[in-house]
Amino acid sequence: MLSNGLPARVTSLGEQEVTLDLNHELAGKHLTFEVELLTLTAQDSLQKATFGAGCFWGPELAFQRVPGVISTEVGYSQGEVEDPSYEQVCSGSTGHAEVVQVTYDPQQVSFRELLDVFWAKHDPTSLNKQGADTGTQYRAGIYTHSPEQAEEAAKYIDEKRATMPGVKIVTELEPISKYYKAEPYHQQYLSRGGRF
Repeated sequence: MLSNGLPARVTSLGEQEVTLDLNHELAGKHLTFEVELLTLTAQDSLQKATFGAGCFWGPELAFQRVPGVISTEVGYSQGEVEDPSYEQVCSGSTGHAEVVQVTYDPQQVSFRELLDVFWAKHDPTSLNKQGADTGTQYRAGIYTHSPEQAEEAAKYIDEKRATMPGVKIVTELEPISKYYKAEPYHQQYLSRGGRF
């Protein structure tokens, strides 16, 4: 993480110089500026978490603002069609859910804290619908990357269920399956100034 708040990936490390990939819309342009490197996290210590909470734009923006989240990516998961397009997913015929895949540093933010962000961004009682968006692609789900995540998410849902007696929670809990990155125009859509 840089002192200006931007996440960056180290592409080369020398004695006197560090080359960073900021993955920014100005990438490809030669820019020189001074920043202070606040943290350096090894790639192999990062983890992924994937959540479906309706249209992926709003939840992605919420996760981007969480300290310890290194990057976000929106995509399609849990479906049957290989590498589907947005139009195919919106037809409801592919079985995919719109999801946000979060890469995070577990030393800075826990999976449980990410579950809290997710829970605040969706209605766990609404089947195949979040807000005005309706269809199976807008279903709510926690799509786990490890048995530990699955166990923690199941416990979390049970805790929430205990606070909501008589209410049916329909949020899915499944291992991640057939994830495909969405088209570039969907990535970081709201943080780039897009609108609902």
